[in-house]
Amino acid sequence: MTVQLSTLSNGLRIVTEHMPGLESAAVGLWITAGGRHERAEQNGIAHFLEHMAFKGTTSRTALQIAEQIEDVGGYINAYTSREVTAYYARVLKADTALAVDVLSDILLNPVFDQKEIETERHVILQEIGQANDTPDDIIFDWLQEKAYPDQPIGRTILGEAARVRNFGRGDLQTFVKEHYGPGQMILSAAGAVDHDTLVKQAEALFGDRAPRPGFEPNSASFRGGEARRVKDLEQAHLALAFEAPGYRDPAFYTAQIYSIALGGGMSSRLFQEIREKRGLCYTIFAQSGAYADTGMTTIYAGTSGEELADLTTLTIDEMKRAAEDMSDAEIERARAQMKAGLLMGLESPSSRAERMARMIQIWGKVPPIEETVARIDAVTREEVLGFAQKQATDSAAALALYGPVASAPSLEEIAERRAA
Repeated sequence: MTVQLSTLSNGLRIVTEHMPGLESAAVGLWITAGGRHERAEQNGIAHFLEHMAFKGTTSRTALQIAEQIEDVGGYINAYTSREVTAYYARVLKADTALAVDVLSDILLNPVFDQKEIETERHVILQEIGQANDTPDDIIFDWLQEKAYPDQPIGRTILGEAARVRNFGRGDLQTFVKEHYGPGQMILSAAGAVDHDTLVKQAEALFGDRAPRPGFEPNSASFRGGEARRVKDLEQAHLALAFEAPGYRDPAFYTAQIYSIALGGGMSSRLFQEIREKRGLCYTIFAQSGAYADTGMTTIYAGTSGEELADLTTLTIDEMKRAAEDMSDAEIERARAQMKAGLLMGLESPSSRAERMARMIQIWGKVPPIEETVARIDAVTREEVLGFAQKQATDSAAALALYGPVASAPSLEEIAERRAA
């Protein structure tokens, strides 16, 4: 399997990977336009635009978009993150050209019908309401906001309901004009695909689009802070974040291995100590998330209000112990989990297409899998312990609490425990 990359004269990039033996293809358009590319008054518009993409074009109705893909047994979907918006489809190989044509149509020729705008506005407001009613969902938005206050990367992807109520057709058109140029788009496909055929189709569909200047978002600055919402719930929800490396940082793989060993599975320290040995919670985990220029190690747990203080203390103590005695066996287990997750995911053409697009956006190229595995293997115990020490005692922190949390430790008290 070989990755091939071509760039049109207007900047649109096409990346493919042919996977022998497959009868299907995953294809999508990834646009470097997510939540962190919005101005304050635009917050939520990238996600609103994603919803509107399937609501009709100059040549297809919303129903025709769905029918043309589903008539051939495929599916089509989209998502918005803080750094990208993606529109993708999975079809049989004979229908790859159809999928690309439909995807290009919804991006290049949307009509933004006012009736459909109102319908989707209502849908998104329901989505916001659902998120607000889901404690182990909304708490991560609050955590993000406290980690990156007054910054686009810290704002919710869905946007505030009051702002969503006021978005109009002109707002959608402005965001498209500002961010949906060919240089901000990557056409990525994996599976039963032919690179040259896809490049020719991309040239026919996008080649006449003029290039536009790219938008470079402001660098993110992890600052930290505390959000505490007291509510009469059955569970007290805790989310802790510590500043961690971004994708481009050499320590990225160290952070990943550390978070897996700390709380990435049933054998992890937090799971074993806090759930298995002490029975203080049903769910507890740690994970390391990264953006182009910043990252977060996040710890989440749900427990009773009465046991939240003990759980928090034990979590900090376990982080400090990890900085002293995390073993070679733990690190090797985490390393194996990370590599297995990567390699197993690459058995899916959808995962391959997404990885290629993301790598192009970050690096301008797709590193070979062997190179990524080698970087994971190169992480030493000393590097993990050094990173663990920084996370336990020095890294900036953010805290979000929701539920019966009035007596939960404050961020200041957690800082004192970290320093003790």
